[in-house]
Order: sequence, then structure tokens, then C-alpha cells
Amino acid sequence: MTDANRAMKQDPFLDGDDPFLDAADVERLLLGEATREDMNRAPAPQETADDLGGDDPFLSETAVEPAAAEPARAPQDRVIDPVFEDLQDEVAAMSVGETLYGEVDSDVPDQPVPRISVGAFCERPETGALIHNAAGDRRLAKAHVTVELGGLPAAIERYHDETTPNLLIIESGMRGRGLFDQLEELAGVCDPETKVIIVGAANDISLYRELMKRGVSEYLVPPMTPMHVIRTISELFLDPEQPFAGKSIAFIGAKGGVGSSTIAHNCTWAMTESMQSDAVLVDLDLSFGTAGLDFNQDPAQTLGDALAEPDRLDDALLDRLLVRCTDRLSLFSAPATLDKEWDFNAQDYETVLEKVRRQAPYVALDLPHMWTPWVKQTLLAADQVVVTVAPDLASLRNAKNLFDLVAGARPNDEPPRVVINMAGMPKRPEIPVKDFAEALGTPPTLVLPFEPQLFGKAANNGQMITELDPKSKAAEGFSHLASLVSGRTPVAPPKRSFIAKLFGG
Repeated sequence: MTDANRAMKQDPFLDGDDPFLDAADVERLLLGEATREDMNRAPAPQETADDLGGDDPFLSETAVEPAAAEPARAPQDRVIDPVFEDLQDEVAAMSVGETLYGEVDSDVPDQPVPRISVGAFCERPETGALIHNAAGDRRLAKAHVTVELGGLPAAIERYHDETTPNLLIIESGMRGRGLFDQLEELAGVCDPETKVIIVGAANDISLYRELMKRGVSEYLVPPMTPMHVIRTISELFLDPEQPFAGKSIAFIGAKGGVGSSTIAHNCTWAMTESMQSDAVLVDLDLSFGTAGLDFNQDPAQTLGDALAEPDRLDDALLDRLLVRCTDRLSLFSAPATLDKEWDFNAQDYETVLEKVRRQAPYVALDLPHMWTPWVKQTLLAADQVVVTVAPDLASLRNAKNLFDLVAGARPNDEPPRVVINMAGMPKRPEIPVKDFAEALGTPPTLVLPFEPQLFGKAANNGQMITELDPKSKAAEGFSHLASLVSGRTPVAPPKRSFIAKLFGG
């Protein structure tokens, strides 16, 4: 039996009457002879309430829209129906940032979903592959997701004898009485706390309103992306007590001594001064952190105190531990001492950082150059990743390894941004920038020249580059990087009035 025949046998929605795909299209898609882009043909004839029975009060004149979801390759650690495996390498991932309603606002961080159970029952293998791809995203790392074919009938049959999960995602191409009758049957086997998302075919406001009246939590219409599914789930389970979480930006060096901390500190400063937005800088190098020195601060309490008792950390205690460097920038300093072995597990770091994210719109994470479970977890959980390299072979190799790891674990996120630091050092052979770009598959976001006097003086004075020389190329570069990772544009300084100039204001 061919892949296409097996998929069609298990999924009756993929027969010749499917308004979205006919049998020939399914076979071409599954056998790799075509992609969705190749199938951009004229839309199916519109169906209206008159075509489907004019006496149905729940159907409007809205036409059925083509369902053209394009899921990415599914991760291997989720429960998945064998039929979906035939689609994983054939269906291309949708562009990062696309949603049903337009571009994702990169300035709005996505909330991680708590530890919930999710059961998805799809009518089309493509929808199942899309949901399975979403299940592998870092934001759903705590959720347990199962995906199978069968739609509403399969869900009803399954939960006659089993407890329903926290969330059900049901795909149904039906409309009208048939859909509502099956939903009533599903309600009879569902626990009261279970939320239900319906993936339908009709972009119909009347149908949407009727589904909401019947207790459905959300109604989605293709085309969709994994990020659209993730955000929908996140909004349903968002903690009303703590709905806000700042955008996290992780800075890491491809090797020791490349200046990742310098990049992190100056970029965070630029976010607060140039973008006029509050931010918290967290120095995670507990033994050798330099954030306190760079900002000329010596706090009595540090990040080590929070990690020692993460469960006791509340907003009031956290406010005392954070050091105000400016009106907008707060510092969570590292102890920077060797009298203790700072041995905390990944859960301790996760607990503390989740609470820090409640404090400001942006949280910069200055990661040490080491590879431990908590460093890996923190890196992969961040909203943005910035990798600092030097123009040498070791940096190129390590950066390539980091890129492969991050891209593989975060298929729905932007790739890391690369900063080449200390370029043009006299008498040092260097790998050209274009070779870095070719190896990593992306051009560097920022190339900083070797300026030992400027950077050395700033470090010794406990100042940022922008404070010392705001018109320097490096200061402009940090402002540019801050704009990219934050998704905001620099705020123009207010013009001084004649009176202010006259009196030196």
C-alpha cells in the first residue's frame, strides 16, 4: 500500500470530495512530487448557506476558505500518529513570524504554557503535523501533547472511557446541525474544566458566535502556523494573577574572552537609554561576573542569595536584591567570589528567572562560557539569542555548533544573532566576515572593530561605551543591536529650548 493510499484509508477526509485537496494532490504531496506552493490553484467554488441547506440558522453567506496550513518537521519526543511521519519531510515550515492575522509582534514575548495535557484529533494529516510541530516548541515544553487522526468522532469514542485532558483541539470540516450535534455528544463525555479549540473550515462569524455560546474556548480557521496555535493555547492558560513576562535576551560567547559580557552590558544600556524602555540585566557568571564592575556597583546581596532559596523569592524581596543603575536599568549582580561552589540545578535558575521576567519588559541574560544543563536550558528558553565571536577558527566552529543546536531546538524562533567582536586586530590572521556568514547561513548583525583604548577606558572607569563616547561607531553599533533584539526603534532626544541652552539646561 502506498503512503498516499494508507493516509487516505486512515483519514476519510482526504477523499475526492475534500474541498481543499483531491486524491491526486494528496499523493503528490506525500510522495514529495509537489509542495503547497505548487498547488496554488484557483480556490474551490464557494459554498453558502443556500448550497448546504438554507434552513440552517447557523450558516451565513460566508464562503468556505481553503485550508492551507503548512507545518514544519515534527520533533521526535512527542506522541504522533504514524500517518503524520509521512508528511514531516514533505511539508515545509511556514515562515517565522507569520500568523493567520499577519506578522507576529516581536516586541510581545510569548508566554510559556504550564504543565497541561493536550489531546488533538485532526481530520487531515497536515493539521496533525502542524500541531505536532507546535508541540515541540520551547513554549510547550512542559505540556504533554498527543496528536491523532479521526476528528470529532474519534474524540467522542476515546473519552467515553477515559478522562479528558486539560485541552482538546478538534478539527472538523462540518458546519451546522451535524457539527453541533457532535459537539453536544462530546460535551457529554468531557470534564467541566476541559477547554476546547475547534479548527474549522469556514471563516464564519455566525458559526464562531454559536460555538462560543456552546462553550467552545476558541475557533481557528486555516491557514495557520505553529506560532498561531502556540499563542492561542498560551492565552487560554495564561495566569491571570501574573499575566506579564518580559522578553528575555540571552548573550553567550562562542569561546572565552570574546567579550560577550561587554556586548550584553552595552546592549542592555542602549535598550534603556536609546529605546527608553526598562530592562533588567542578570549576570549569571556567579564566580567571575563583571557586571558589577562595569556598572560601578558593589551590592551586598546578589543573584546567589536568590538561587539559594528560590521558593522564597517574591516581588518584594526581588526588588531589594535588584540594584538600580539608572532610572530604567536594574542589575541582578553575580557574587563574583570563589569562596563557594555555586552548585544549583536547572530548576532553581528557571524559577528565579521566571520571577525576574515579571519585573521589566526586557531581561538581558549574561551567560558564562560553560556548558551545563542550566546554561543549555536557559539559552534555549530565551526569546532571543546573541552569540559573540572573535574572527578565528575556534569561534567559527563553536558558533556553528551553537547555531545548529539552537535552530534545531527552536524551529519557530528567529536564528541567533551574531556579533563579531575585536575585528581588525593588528598582526592577527583573521577569518573574513563573508566566510563566517557562509558557514552560519546568516550575515553577522554587528561587526565591532578592535578599539582597545575606548573599551579599556570604559571598563576601567565603570562606564558604558555610549557614556564615554556617544558618537563612536561602537556606540552606534550597540544602539543598532539593541533595536534589533528589542524590536523597538531609538527614541530621538528632546530638543532643548533656547532658554534651556541659555542657562545650560
